[in-house]
Amino acid sequence: MAQNQLKKLLGVGFGVAVTIGGTVGTGILRKPGPIAQDIGDATLIITVWLAVGLYALVGSLSVIELGTMLPKAGAWYVYARRAFGNYAGFIIGISSWLGSVSAMAFGAAVMSEYIGLLAPSMVAHQKAVAIGILVAFVAFHSIGVRLASRAQEVMSVLKAVGLLAFVVVCFMITPDKPVSVPTDSLRPLAEGGIWLGILAALQSVFYTYDGWHTAAYFTEEDVNPSRNLPRSMISGVLLIIGIYILVNLALLYILPIATLAGSKLPAADAVQVLFGPGSAQVVTFLLMISIMGIINAQIMFNPRVIFAMGRDGLFFPFVTQVNKGGTPLNATMLTALASIILILTNTYSKLSDIATFFFVLCYASSFAALIRLRKTEPDLDRPVRAWGYPFTTWTLLIASLAFLAGAVIGDFSSSLYAIGFIAVSYPVYLLIIR
Repeated sequence: MAQNQLKKLLGVGFGVAVTIGGTVGTGILRKPGPIAQDIGDATLIITVWLAVGLYALVGSLSVIELGTMLPKAGAWYVYARRAFGNYAGFIIGISSWLGSVSAMAFGAAVMSEYIGLLAPSMVAHQKAVAIGILVAFVAFHSIGVRLASRAQEVMSVLKAVGLLAFVVVCFMITPDKPVSVPTDSLRPLAEGGIWLGILAALQSVFYTYDGWHTAAYFTEEDVNPSRNLPRSMISGVLLIIGIYILVNLALLYILPIATLAGSKLPAADAVQVLFGPGSAQVVTFLLMISIMGIINAQIMFNPRVIFAMGRDGLFFPFVTQVNKGGTPLNATMLTALASIILILTNTYSKLSDIATFFFVLCYASSFAALIRLRKTEPDLDRPVRAWGYPFTTWTLLIASLAFLAGAVIGDFSSSLYAIGFIAVSYPVYLLIIR
């Protein structure tokens, strides 16, 4: 087998599972509290979740055209390089990779915290546990893509069923006593202005929705991408929107908004309201399955970015090696090692703060790539065309750029890190291609 050749093993079931698994993680169980604090209004909360869900759904229709037209591993990187050249591809590829490396480090660190809640003796060894989790995933993925894809399907089903069961329980059981309401949890809407609150909430929701595009990373390994990618992405995104809206409605039904705003883990607080102290361990267990599913997806799709870059001469060539099971093993080990370094140096939190900037930058690059390729390569085979083009694609591009501008204005200190990375990227690019 050629060293840089991936295996065609995947289909619709995996595509839906990796879309859900790569998106639904800790965010939906942790972010509703800060979002309620930022906005303070139930209707606005649901509106923000729906708005980003609509962005993801319409965005997926544009990405489907790109993914079926250029069925190669790497997603955003592939589209940016084809449309704008090697340097643009390099920036987008590294941005995508770094954002997901930080998210994977954050996920492993959070999972080690939850293991500490279930086994207090492990609290003193959280870094070692987080690193052990990543090493175990690398060992598991070294077996091959077929086993890893089956595991993703199982974990995604368990995750979706668990969240839907939580929603059903919230609506069917009435709490025995009213929930106490702290008086200092909500920020006054006038403080900083409602738009700053909505912008902060949008950053949280964008972070939680990131992953809606995950199936596009695997088109090279799909047995029939022209048929399977549209089904995978649209079905997956619709399921994610449904899960997110239902979970938020359930939380707002059980917890007063002021209580929700003061909660670090609102799903656990809601379960404790219904079943009493100690029952929150059920949510902790659900969280662990959820994190396992998202790390499994991340350690599948993220190495494929640097694999594709290495194959095109834009990254170190050793990452192009593929083992007998179809796993780009060197790229997988390097990706996990980068996450481990972030854990050891405690820098993953800062990178996670700017990960949304990287993610939305990648979205914007794909919409711009679609517009450019329609003009420069109109004769490329397009098995699926973006719905509503050019209006929808231009609207998403403008919305993405507006969000990036707002993120820089609203959180300038964090955004400086992302802007600084882009500024130093050119000499790094020159160094690597030499």
